[in-house]
Amino acid sequence: MTGKLRVAVIGAGPAGLAIAIELKKLPFVEYTLYERNDRISEIGAGISIQQTTWRMLEVMGAAEYLRDSTFHRPQDGHSVRHYSGRTGRLLSSRYQSTVPKEYLHARCHRAELQNALLKANDRSHIRTSKRLANISYLPSGRVRLQFADGYMDEVDLLVGADGIRSVVRSFAFPQHKIAYTERTAYRTLVPIEEVRRIDGFPVDDVAFWHAPKGEWVYTCNLGGKDFELTVMTHEPLTEGEQERVSWGEPAKVSDMTRHFPNFFKPIQDLFAITPDIKRYAAFSGSRLQTVVGESANIALIGDASHPLAGAFGAGAGFALEDAYALTQSLRWAYARSKTSTPLADALRLFDRVRSPHYEKLYRVLDGFKEVAGNLAAPNLQLSADEEVVVLVAMNWSQRHDWIYQYNIMQDFAEIAEREGV
Repeated sequence: MTGKLRVAVIGAGPAGLAIAIELKKLPFVEYTLYERNDRISEIGAGISIQQTTWRMLEVMGAAEYLRDSTFHRPQDGHSVRHYSGRTGRLLSSRYQSTVPKEYLHARCHRAELQNALLKANDRSHIRTSKRLANISYLPSGRVRLQFADGYMDEVDLLVGADGIRSVVRSFAFPQHKIAYTERTAYRTLVPIEEVRRIDGFPVDDVAFWHAPKGEWVYTCNLGGKDFELTVMTHEPLTEGEQERVSWGEPAKVSDMTRHFPNFFKPIQDLFAITPDIKRYAAFSGSRLQTVVGESANIALIGDASHPLAGAFGAGAGFALEDAYALTQSLRWAYARSKTSTPLADALRLFDRVRSPHYEKLYRVLDGFKEVAGNLAAPNLQLSADEEVVVLVAMNWSQRHDWIYQYNIMQDFAEIAEREGV
């Protein structure tokens, strides 16, 4: 190849910002990050910073910016607690006794993570108000991008970091579809001063309050003045309803609270002071067999690459791991002198690192579905409280801790070594 590898990244969420940081470290790459909105911003409420996320933030030079910002980390070292939503009984606590202090689980507003990643970026490579309208292949082997404002670009590598409703994924895998899962989340922020006035409420716990059928209320101090309330409900489409808005639809507080009429009084008191909320319908699709397009010049990262319902509280970590794996694959392939197809080699390695990891995550979700099916069996006579105990024991046990302990740097090095030099 002559000249630099031209790369376009679509979407300036955590995945897009992370890969932009890593791309600027590659001297053979020229890149642009495109964002459809007129500014880099983040919506929603809280986000988890797990051990894996901290490690990647350090690699990307963004950890210092996040550590200087506002976040919450429980003083006693727990990462999460699980309660019965009806009785308030503590069912389990997870502690991080083997995790280095600087990597302990933290919770912050999504904007704090976004700002930390943005500060580590070269903003001259970011273009806002660029909504991708069309993608096409050129005879040269490049990809042509056409934006809604008429602007066009031609690149060697297109990276889809554009979320669950990825335009890039729809182009690369037109047969792949996502659908409403009949699960809907409600999210809001409550002033923490008001929450501290609630009698008997564990305001500094990172807490799930569970109900039958996998419904739950999640509460957490985000540091500073904000307290997070997120709720997951089971909501099938009503008669005549065609679809659900997937992100940020205004809703009434009663739309949320109707699912939990018999909950623990402190939770009911929290509901009573809850301001306006937004509804987030959960969408998912089947696992992609590969996270790279057949043309060998499209790669998917972040939610675009794994359209699963829920991200185990580690979605940010997954996105940063994807960004690291893809850029390291490019570095590995372009450092080799025995190949005439470095881009194809890089994407092949990236896929061999990430696709098996997401396959394992989908198997965990399959296990959740199996548990739900067993609990719904007509011959199983469990009370609501007993069902909650079983759900917590089966779905929230420490056997899934490998997700948060996973070391992408070690995994990448081992797989790259097996690929040969």
